[in-house]
Amino acid sequence: MWAKHSFINNLYEETIKKHSTTYDTHWKENLIDQFRDSLGHFSSEEPLQAKVLEETKKNDYTRYSIEITTLPNLRMQMYVLIPNKKQGQPSPAVLALHGHGYGNKDIVGINPDGTEREDDPGYHKDFAIELVKKGLIVVAPELIGFGERRYTPGYTPEKVEDNSCYSIASQLLLFGKTIASLRIFECSRALDYLATRNDVDMEKIGCMGISGGGLVAAFTSVLDERIKAVVVSGYTSTFKESIMARRHCLDNYIPGILQYAEMPELIGLIAPRPLFVEAGIQDHLFPDHSVKQALEKIEEIYHAFNAEKEVISHFFDGGHEINGEKSYKWLLEQLN
Repeated sequence: MWAKHSFINNLYEETIKKHSTTYDTHWKENLIDQFRDSLGHFSSEEPLQAKVLEETKKNDYTRYSIEITTLPNLRMQMYVLIPNKKQGQPSPAVLALHGHGYGNKDIVGINPDGTEREDDPGYHKDFAIELVKKGLIVVAPELIGFGERRYTPGYTPEKVEDNSCYSIASQLLLFGKTIASLRIFECSRALDYLATRNDVDMEKIGCMGISGGGLVAAFTSVLDERIKAVVVSGYTSTFKESIMARRHCLDNYIPGILQYAEMPELIGLIAPRPLFVEAGIQDHLFPDHSVKQALEKIEEIYHAFNAEKEVISHFFDGGHEINGEKSYKWLLEQLN
């Protein structure tokens, strides 16, 4: 007879006992290899074939809609925000990653129908705009499964905030790949695009993401060391206390990963590069007690790499949302 959740809990406890408690370069290299294998690897030598689709002048910045090739027969649209007062020399840039919602329009102040938004910015708080106003070049890709990149079998066109994560994720699993891996790969392609621009300083690249975008921000930073500093908002936790504690979107699941590591150990792979963890104390998806538990492990890993000062956290009075009160300034300082 099924005994509530005892079977899964026992399986979890037996599995994590096998995790390493020694954090060094050898551990890091091995876990990164295991992580790549669990994700399912994407690669491509396709030319980017960047195309400017639209240019919009704003008071403080100019917003470009740009499309690039990521894989054969796959294109990705991005918003690139350039400060109007940008200096002549190459500038720092940030990869800004939206969470669940109606796509990258939701972080650059655009309504689902393409009109400029003038009302409540929602849980994303237009954070891409906040970053460009601080003088940073911002690239905000549309993660696959959202907005204009929804895949027909998995969404209802009339629902602008519906997504096709399940359709894409479930089908990729049949190929031994994950939607997380595809999103991470496409974010690296966005960095490839930044590298083609003479106004971007590739030694000063940051990343910031919220919720599902926090997942992509953290794990892209693990696998792509061009990212020098990262803000993870509304995601840092443990799999047990967040993803396993409720019904979550299939884009959160990485086959077999608990055999090797819990979420804090994966995020800890960013060490020794700077990491900022932002969390709302009323976040119902990623509870603050689990964030604190995760931070303890992350700090332990950073300490092992003599980088304990590079982990900063901010617990704010709020829910599952961007805050930015401290993280914007921190990111600006890291990149300048």
